[in-house]
Amino acid sequence: MGGRPTARHDENPSTRTRIDDRRMDLMATQLDLVSPGTTQEQPPAHQGKGTFGLPTATALVVGSVIGTGVFALPSALAPLGPISLVAFVLVTIGALALAMTFGALSKRVPGSGGPYVYARDAFGDFAGFLNAWSYWITAWAGNAAIVVALVGYVEVFTNTGHTKLLSILIAMVGLWLPAVINLSGVRNMAVTQIVTTVLKFVPLLFMATVGLLFIRADNFGAFNASGTSATGAISAASAIALFAYLGIETASVAAGRVRNPARNVGRATILGTIGCAVVYLLGTVTVFGTVSNAALQTSTAPFTDSANAIFGGQWAGRTVAVAAVVSGLGALIGWTLVTAEMPLAAARDRLFPAQFGRLHRGIPVFGILASTSLASVLTVVSYTQFDRVFTTLVLLSVFTAVVPYLFSAAAQLYWLLARGRPTHWPHLVRDVGVSALALAFSFWSLAGSGYQAVYYGVTCLLLGVPLYVWLKVGRKEFGEGLATDTP
Repeated sequence: MGGRPTARHDENPSTRTRIDDRRMDLMATQLDLVSPGTTQEQPPAHQGKGTFGLPTATALVVGSVIGTGVFALPSALAPLGPISLVAFVLVTIGALALAMTFGALSKRVPGSGGPYVYARDAFGDFAGFLNAWSYWITAWAGNAAIVVALVGYVEVFTNTGHTKLLSILIAMVGLWLPAVINLSGVRNMAVTQIVTTVLKFVPLLFMATVGLLFIRADNFGAFNASGTSATGAISAASAIALFAYLGIETASVAAGRVRNPARNVGRATILGTIGCAVVYLLGTVTVFGTVSNAALQTSTAPFTDSANAIFGGQWAGRTVAVAAVVSGLGALIGWTLVTAEMPLAAARDRLFPAQFGRLHRGIPVFGILASTSLASVLTVVSYTQFDRVFTTLVLLSVFTAVVPYLFSAAAQLYWLLARGRPTHWPHLVRDVGVSALALAFSFWSLAGSGYQAVYYGVTCLLLGVPLYVWLKVGRKEFGEGLATDTP
């Protein structure tokens, strides 16, 4: 921090390119952890040679989107009833609009690092900072939600009485084990991630296909069990369901490593989103139809309960529980690094505290420790203060995630309408329509998050403003630094 005043538009283009390329490499390294078939030996993105094609890019999206949260999602949706499935369909449409928006943005700013740079490019440093800050909160708050879901499946085997203190201890192990793995410098984990990706998909795919044969209509319960209007129930369910799609932006983040990104990034994002949607929707229908609504509302391992209901006994449910635990650990290993990489990218642009930009043997140690510590505190507070722990954490994560999504949709809309580009009118109308739909969907998701999530989310978001002021003072800038320029 400190040093001479700088103006953003006076930066050396080659320096900015190196910073963006470094950010791209760091983000792509993390993405290698959550996608099968990619290794660190791949050439850097800035060499201009893509390292994987459409199938691997699609797998990257699927591997990043599917975590432990989906295994707990039916219980979170159960109090609303089967009407939440309608919300799932609407959320899928909104997620596809966001996917198309990210694909379009990746063509305009290829390999740039995703939502943070889109916002900074369109709206300046403050918007970029808010997006980095919000995305960072999403990452560690999301880890708290993932570990709570993981605890629910661990407790299929131990602490079956759900003693709160033991649940917290299990959660701490679930958070800090991935942190230790990341701090150890482990990077090339393709085999591990292939295994975890398969273990994620197999039980979900089974439930989405064979499980449909065992559903019973009387298990679904009242169509709208929320006690509110249909519109209110769908809005509330949509915010919860959106948690299942967090991560759809990963292909755009890794655009520099995709062969022919102009063609493949958008397609991979859309195909990956559709693939996840089919498995999510049909799998949730199976759980709703094989476990009674009353039992589902109190379940901490709904897919385990569904498997036990289908086969009888305990072995099937325990198999699903093992898969969910392994899936959760795999997701936490990848997302723990994400919690450090977004502030690392912002710190290199001098938009985050310098501590986050320092590396020890190539590892962002401070970012990992700080983020895991915050996730631990949030987990403890959630277990001791919130009645519905997983749902509360999901809604907080969704709120902070939607902020970067909203800015990305706004950036695309701004580029289309204000900056303009040569295009045919039908294409312009289509692109504006998709961007407007993504923007409207983001606002709808914010509204559906609920008062508690909005209260905590806005508070967390605005806590970043004093930090930004401190950073600006340290850089001796006023506004965007334009006051130091001469005509």
